[in-house]
Amino acid sequence: MKALGSGGVLELQDLPVDSKQIKAHLLELRHRAEREPSLRSQPNLSDTFLIRFLRARDFDVELALKLLINYHKWRHECPEISADLRPSSIIDLLRNNYHAVLQSRDATGSRVLLYRIGQWNPKHFSAYEVFRVSLITSELIVQESETQRNGLKAIFDLQGWCFSHAFQITPSLAKKVSCVLTSILPRDLGGSGPSVDELCKEWTQHVLQAEDYLQSLCVDSAESSSHS
Repeated sequence: MKALGSGGVLELQDLPVDSKQIKAHLLELRHRAEREPSLRSQPNLSDTFLIRFLRARDFDVELALKLLINYHKWRHECPEISADLRPSSIIDLLRNNYHAVLQSRDATGSRVLLYRIGQWNPKHFSAYEVFRVSLITSELIVQESETQRNGLKAIFDLQGWCFSHAFQITPSLAKKVSCVLTSILPRDLGGSGPSVDELCKEWTQHVLQAEDYLQSLCVDSAESSSHS
């Protein structure tokens, strides 16, 4: 099942999950997923989980299924990053004010993520922990319907970048994104919003409050691995 034309896609993107049109796409994706050998051990095929894959692929069920398969494949093949998503596994890095999510979205409705490379000390935090921060944030914000529709953007503040970082992660993965309006940027970056440190503390608190949900993802991952 494919959405017919850009107009049809836009209409579907604006509909609630319980609408008849959306339900039809969810039903087909669920049936396809249940028949997919690599997904048979996955416990979560709920509407709220599957809708994120449909919206990410403009309600093309075939492409949404491929994305779902790749999502679980990646989590299974990268346990160093995905097996333990408890906040405690990366709390010291968060408290070092390494990462934040801006309070406001950009002009296109995208969530805006901020990474401060200089706050990552490779002697204390591995690249796996750095990537785990991104995965945890992604798992939290992808629950938001507006983020499912409009995606996200990232700003990489490279102040403090040095060779010790380059040994663990290539500079191309830390490329600064400059397409965010200054009206939503922190004061430290030329905007009028809260300071970067304030935003980092705010997001750290949000991650801590989501511990039960993140713990459930760890359990799902462990169960999936035991059945594979």
